[in-house]
Amino acid sequence: MEKQSSLLSSQLCIQRRQYEVTLNSFFLAWKEIQTAKKYTGRAIYGAFKAGSHCVPVFEIIAVQEKEDDAPTKDTGKWQKVPQSPVHSSQHAFTVFYVERMRQHCWRCSDVTFHCSEWAVCLLWVQTIREQLALLTNRPKSLLVYINPYGGKQRGKQIYDHKVAPVFSRASISTDVIVTECANHARDHLKTDADLKKYDGVVCVGGDGMFSEIMHGLVSRTQQDAGVDENSTEGTLVPCGLRIGIIPAGSTDCICYATVGSNDPVTSALHIIVGDSQPMDVCSVHSDVNFLRYSVSLLGYGFYGDVLTDSERKRWMGPARYDISGVKTFLSHRYYEGTVSFLPAEGNLGTPRDKIQCRSGCTICQRSSSDKLVSKDEDSVSDAECRDMWTVIRGKFLAINAASMSCACPRSPKGLSPSAHLADGTTDLILVRKCSRLDFLRHLLRHTNKDDQFDHSFVEVYRVRQFSFKPRHQECDSEMDLRESGAGGKRCFSQICREHRACGCMPVQSNWNCDGEILPHTAIQVRVHCQLIRLFARGIEEQSVFEDPYALCAI
Repeated sequence: MEKQSSLLSSQLCIQRRQYEVTLNSFFLAWKEIQTAKKYTGRAIYGAFKAGSHCVPVFEIIAVQEKEDDAPTKDTGKWQKVPQSPVHSSQHAFTVFYVERMRQHCWRCSDVTFHCSEWAVCLLWVQTIREQLALLTNRPKSLLVYINPYGGKQRGKQIYDHKVAPVFSRASISTDVIVTECANHARDHLKTDADLKKYDGVVCVGGDGMFSEIMHGLVSRTQQDAGVDENSTEGTLVPCGLRIGIIPAGSTDCICYATVGSNDPVTSALHIIVGDSQPMDVCSVHSDVNFLRYSVSLLGYGFYGDVLTDSERKRWMGPARYDISGVKTFLSHRYYEGTVSFLPAEGNLGTPRDKIQCRSGCTICQRSSSDKLVSKDEDSVSDAECRDMWTVIRGKFLAINAASMSCACPRSPKGLSPSAHLADGTTDLILVRKCSRLDFLRHLLRHTNKDDQFDHSFVEVYRVRQFSFKPRHQECDSEMDLRESGAGGKRCFSQICREHRACGCMPVQSNWNCDGEILPHTAIQVRVHCQLIRLFARGIEEQSVFEDPYALCAI
């Protein structure tokens, strides 16, 4: 890479040590002129080399002049006298910047430079602000929704104490709405919000709160564009505003999969620097009726039963998922039905290729290019692909569709470790009927490094569309005929449908759609490539944390 010409270069002081400070269009660097003791600390970013530091300009949060030190009061005690005129300089400015910590966490750090002349100080402040003004992807005005009831009910406290001060420092104006009931944020976005005033929408809460924001924003976008959401073949219009997530829920799966941590300050800093991460969205329909959107997990069978049972135990808080999980595992229910899907074609990899979606993912970037090329060919390709659908019938313990890895602190790899955020596909995982012990082995592999798909009863496919029809709906017409011919058996037939012990008709499960129960079991799902964008950049590789100069070079 060519060496960039410096915009400014001066000898300034930091904590009574002289540094050579350089600013160009890409990074701010300062290097100690005199030899100093090697610094060792818990921070990774900024301590790459003793006395030498480098910060990318696009990760500078703000710069401000430091007020002159107040005159020293005469307390009658001995006071230290500066050893040189340089050290007594009262002209200074402070740069606030992103500092990388462990486990993909960021924090807002700062460094104060002391100048011998006020004119030099003002020149540095003005030049850095001019460079920050060129970063047009940074938000200036945000609409913030806070869920005060999600997770441990600390959403408002997290925002007031950890996020609001950082937004204020970055000169971001906010309009804050504390939600009062379920779907408050969704309905406000769909009807009342003046979205032209804002550069993004931020939700403070868990995955459920994000789902509300996403539904409201996507529906509002389709409404303004005149797109019918009930159409299963229609192409949805991508949202213009980015969504920010301040994690304050029970799992924060989406934040964990797009940022790498569930730390509120880290997410706030991603919003401030204006990161943009595209994300696929699945539309879920039943016949010609639109049901919901999904961005993480669609689960039938095991995960549907866990959610259904946990809804009856909401008074237990987050512990209800553990209790319901054990109960559902012990019940060991399986469900019969038909799964039909359209396999993904092209160079999109496979669910077992061990290529994880990371910041700057080439597969997602390739999908973005392919989307632009094939934008005018959707109607033709849909007609030609009808014969390419695959149909599978069987008895399943679980049917899962993962549009992202679904990683979280409890399952670091997630349900599908190689799923991508923005490749226009979802990973369809079919777990056929097996013994409890085999199913336990499959579940345990979500918590370790073993291949969770390496079982004879597990199948996984990368698909663009899929549909599911439970067996009881396939046989409903036949059952109605039998009941009409034998009225005395009508009552017994109803009991059989609701009790597994009778064995006449399997019961049905429910679909878990990003933590919400769907009212229908027969569904059609279609993936819409890069329909929304988040204030995130994907999970960064560890090399970026270990070598900040590599990030400056990028």
